[in-house]
Amino acid sequence: MLATQNAAGLARRGLGALLAAALAPGLALSLALGLALPGPTFADEPVTAAEINKLVEDARISLERLEGEAHGGDFKRRLSEARGVLIVPELIKGGFILGAEGGTGVLLVRGADGTWSAPAFYTLGAGSLGIQAGVQISEVVFTVMTEGALEALLSDELKLGADASVAVGPLGAGVEASSTTNLGADIYAFSRAVGLFGGGAIEGGKIIPRQDWNDTYYGAPAPARAVVIERKFFNPQADPLRQSLARGGGSSS
Repeated sequence: MLATQNAAGLARRGLGALLAAALAPGLALSLALGLALPGPTFADEPVTAAEINKLVEDARISLERLEGEAHGGDFKRRLSEARGVLIVPELIKGGFILGAEGGTGVLLVRGADGTWSAPAFYTLGAGSLGIQAGVQISEVVFTVMTEGALEALLSDELKLGADASVAVGPLGAGVEASSTTNLGADIYAFSRAVGLFGGGAIEGGKIIPRQDWNDTYYGAPAPARAVVIERKFFNPQADPLRQSLARGGGSSS
């Protein structure tokens, strides 16, 4: 039942094409055989303003949960130094033989004055081959440490490990990467996880901008760069998230 619900949620968030690209052609066969995530097939569906508002609020809750972890000192330090932050309130991993993971989140960028931008929306998708089973739901925050990583995010697509190096912070085991001691990483991933999953890694995952979500949230065509760098768009619904980041990152909002 949980896997079915998660599959429906992934479909709603428009992960089908991205996950298919990550695992093709194996995922297509797995989905056809009903082996990956039982239930509805992946398909993009129009997103509603209410759903986007909930994602933004969930991002704030996830951020504050990670900040409150007993061993969150490294997270807070990375956040205070970060150029930007990508918060994915639900990164869902599931699979049988073939694994897939994905989720949609928000990117906010710190300006030269220390304030945080309004959010732009991104989808993360990754896949892996090998014997694995189970379902896991993680809350993940990626701290973007370098200008190069930020510019890669603002392009059409970023591939973790290729366009930007990624390392895992010490909070949880919900996200895996090739290195946990990369002191010069472009991006750090911090997570809290619920569930069980064997195998897979986030390295190689793709992050793509969701122009349709931006447009719905701001009520006009809103490219990611125009939102987070040029700051041409704001939505007061995101103010609690920006204020939470300001407290955690040591900057004014």
